[in-house]
Amino acid sequence: MSEPATGTPDRTRPDRSAYRAWRTATTRWSDDDVYGHLNNARYFDLIDTAVNAHLHEATGTDIRTLPAIGVVAEVSCRYFAEMGYPRPIELGLAVERLGTSSVIYRVGLFQGDPEGEGALASAEGRFVHVYVDNTDPARPPTPIPEVIRTAVAPLVV
Repeated sequence: MSEPATGTPDRTRPDRSAYRAWRTATTRWSDDDVYGHLNNARYFDLIDTAVNAHLHEATGTDIRTLPAIGVVAEVSCRYFAEMGYPRPIELGLAVERLGTSSVIYRVGLFQGDPEGEGALASAEGRFVHVYVDNTDPARPPTPIPEVIRTAVAPLVV
């Protein structure tokens, strides 16, 4: 997303076409906070799960055991509309940037009818993985493993 000339962040709500892979998450009674909407901590759990579940499924391997692993360097969320129990949440996944040792993901969270209120994201997360050497206790940055690169390349927008 770009920033307008005023220097304020672009608050444009992405639509479903901005994402390449999809999964559905269920909501639970305990996901809602005292205000009756999805607690902000749950958004981050969903964002993390969308990325790592995709990597696990697309690679067919336990990504935690690779010689290079992705560690979270940054995560953020922009909120556009309330979500909550008991409706499912659809998670759209895209890659904004695929670098040498890092990947920047965008995860759209959608709730509701895709032709109606759920056509636009209720929230969008930004999730940055930096790959580090899993065999070195100092964990220096290292190139993204080819199995991961192959799994995320189709998600680049």
